[in-house]
Amino acid sequence: MQLLAMVFELVGGLAMFMYGMELTSEGIQRAAGDRLQRVVNFMTMNRVVAVLTGALVTILIQSSSATSVMVVSFVNAGLLSLVQAIGVIMGANIGTTLTGWIIAAVGVQKFSIAAIAVPAFGIGFFMTVMKKRSDSFRSYGQALMGFAMIFLGLGFLSKAIPKPSGEFLYFLQNLSSRGFLSVIAAVLVGAVFTILVNASSATQAIVIALSAQGILDFRMAAAITLGANIGTTFDAFLASISPNANTNAKRSGWAHILFNVSGSLWVLLVFEPFLALVDLCVPGPITAASAGAHLAMFHTLFNTANTLVLLPFVRQYAALLERLFKERPEEAEARAKLSYLPIPLMDTPELSLLHARKELGDMAAVARSMFSRFRGDLKACPDDLAAEVEWFRRYETYADEMQEELATFLLEITRQDVREKTQANIAQLLRVVDELENVTDSCMSLSLLLERCDKKGLSLEKAELEAMAPYTLLVEEFLRFVGDQVGGPMDEASLQLAAEFEDRVDAFRKELKKIARKRLKAGADVKTELVFIDMVRHIEKIGDYAYSIAEALREMK
Repeated sequence: MQLLAMVFELVGGLAMFMYGMELTSEGIQRAAGDRLQRVVNFMTMNRVVAVLTGALVTILIQSSSATSVMVVSFVNAGLLSLVQAIGVIMGANIGTTLTGWIIAAVGVQKFSIAAIAVPAFGIGFFMTVMKKRSDSFRSYGQALMGFAMIFLGLGFLSKAIPKPSGEFLYFLQNLSSRGFLSVIAAVLVGAVFTILVNASSATQAIVIALSAQGILDFRMAAAITLGANIGTTFDAFLASISPNANTNAKRSGWAHILFNVSGSLWVLLVFEPFLALVDLCVPGPITAASAGAHLAMFHTLFNTANTLVLLPFVRQYAALLERLFKERPEEAEARAKLSYLPIPLMDTPELSLLHARKELGDMAAVARSMFSRFRGDLKACPDDLAAEVEWFRRYETYADEMQEELATFLLEITRQDVREKTQANIAQLLRVVDELENVTDSCMSLSLLLERCDKKGLSLEKAELEAMAPYTLLVEEFLRFVGDQVGGPMDEASLQLAAEFEDRVDAFRKELKKIARKRLKAGADVKTELVFIDMVRHIEKIGDYAYSIAEALREMK
């Protein structure tokens, strides 16, 4: 019965510790909300900044696995390149070492963990139920509850581990004396256990607790910590093999796996000297009180050294991964055929919205490229207009697929536990999707007007084309302006600039229609002038759609 009670207490403490980590991660991600976009933009500056960002994010959410899965999702969404993802993963490995220092600090203190954790949990709980406060405030409360549960779980773990018997200590001593094979066995144990509990921090908590009790010596505990670094890549592996993961997502998942495995291998080759280096960094002999600090230092030195060794060769590492994992045939085929692939929901609504905004940017680029192509055709009519119209039809069909999938994706996000602000933003993004699709429809109509001119032997006069050139250029600039703003909310000054664009487009339309009426009175061909007026009308509608997009972006909070 005593053994069963100990097992239940261990399992309960471990579950509380892991659930606390999950609460903390989810709470901080939800509280960050739109600021996640700024984090992504910060990541993309250079590889050193990517490492620092990965470390900071992991320190905040207390989970390198969560950071790695997030990075795989960002790569899958096209928000991060493979090179940038590798840098963030390196930083995540450094950031996760803070957990070991926290565990070590808690382990050597004599005060009651409950004296801090219980009040913190209470404060966090009341923060979550304060209805008059913002969603971010309540999410920070959830994160505080998570931190409290982490400490409570650590307390239960330390109490649940019994004092070792003489026979058990003799068994461990005998195992440790088997040389390098015992180290390999410990690495495998650490890897398997971390995969099973799905958290390297949980493995580290147990290893530090066992070391503090004198059950594990420093050599074996360090080897298990190495194994935990291998096991923690399992989440990234699962994310990379998801049916919705693209080749770049698979590469970024394996970047984490190969990075940690190769790092563990070279540290194993210099294992004894590396342990001696740790001893130099932590003064004093290894005792039950200092075992946690030694292990935390080992973990920190390992991940820092591993990063410093590989950081100068990030591009070469990315090139190796690209050679190892070739693009899937269906991806190349979909790109060649302009077939839009559905996008998967992410762990939190905020991350899903980041993905959706990136896709909206791509859709805006499609709309702009179609209008730019029309401008080129207007200047110099292609020899094969049938082939040209087919090009527009392919892209218009692609835009229709994007509209359908993005609308479905955004509606799926609303079915999650989202904040009121997120709900309102999704409604505006749906409006943006519809207006972008309207732009592509108008571009398709403009290409058909050119084809009709060709089939009926109609040709616009040089003077008319010259008059229309600044009009179409203005609309193209308007589309580029709103397309660049799709990634986030639009400020009042930008909306005012959009209104100026709209007024200038309307003024051009009136002037061009006036020119057409004068030409009709002067005896110009009626059918040609009607086509000209029709083109002016479609182009003006594109300006209307662009302004509607600007209004929707301004409404976002």
